[in-house]
Amino acid sequence: MKKLMTLCIVHDRSKVLLGMKKRGFGMGKWNGFGGKVNANETILEAAKRELKEEADIFATDLAEMGIIEFEFKGNPEILEVHIFKVNEYTGEPKEGEEMKPEWFNIEYIPFDKMWPDDKYWFPVLLDNKKFEGSLFLGRKGR
Repeated sequence: MKKLMTLCIVHDRSKVLLGMKKRGFGMGKWNGFGGKVNANETILEAAKRELKEEADIFATDLAEMGIIEFEFKGNPEILEVHIFKVNEYTGEPKEGEEMKPEWFNIEYIPFDKMWPDDKYWFPVLLDNKKFEGSLFLGRKGR
């Protein structure tokens, strides 16, 4: 069984906007902004909605750059994550209940405090190349 998810990476020249996850799945990790695709929306609509909910900004120019399928040991559900690069947006990033946004210079992305796979696909996204992949993780959250 697959669950559709989105992830937005906001890229502004020499920096990226990441969010510190404050609760739930991925708590304590820096990540992009995203979540599940609801039954009544497209993947693109979900990406824009999640970015607005988690960072309080609205994407005006975004492109789907990749798809990664995540499988976790002992869990039959596969997360199909559609990853978007946000090149333009309106508003100012604000902290909410779930995420605390912060800008990082692309030379100092905190990969040691992110999901282990991010260090592999993040540079590809920043280089404007499309990608696909699948990962098997031993335990959820590790």
